[in-house]
Amino acid sequence: MWPRIGGLRTLALGTPGELRTRLNTLVLAGVKTATAGLTTEYAEEGEELEHAGERLALVDDEDALVGVVEVTGVEVVRFADVPWDFARSEGEGDRSIEEWRAGHAAYWARVGTPVTDDSEVVCIRFRLVSGGDGGTPRPRPSGATQLG
Repeated sequence: MWPRIGGLRTLALGTPGELRTRLNTLVLAGVKTATAGLTTEYAEEGEELEHAGERLALVDDEDALVGVVEVTGVEVVRFADVPWDFARSEGEGDRSIEEWRAGHAAYWARVGTPVTDDSEVVCIRFRLVSGGDGGTPRPRPSGATQLG
């Protein structure tokens, strides 16, 4: 099972270190409004998929709270069928769906979970509801896109 903070499941983006710090910064800035996982990761951890309305505790490398997000949508699709509008909402600077697929395939291969076109991807859309300051709502930056 994934760790919990105050009853909320945690959302630990990427791998610890520079990648997680960068991804958390994108979430806190309102740029990253989505993330992708693999159904195999949920099965291995005995976790259910997130659901719309669920709140997740965004954590840093030490599993300390840095923010809270609310899930606005969840969809499971084949890796080859992840849509560009979802990939773009991950906010990581990919310029095309092909670039997103190459980057995510390389990431999952590095962490020991190679993917194929038929691998099931959990596409989670969310919105930031608070920073890691004890639950005080954070205003959305002007011009930030919210999908879902």
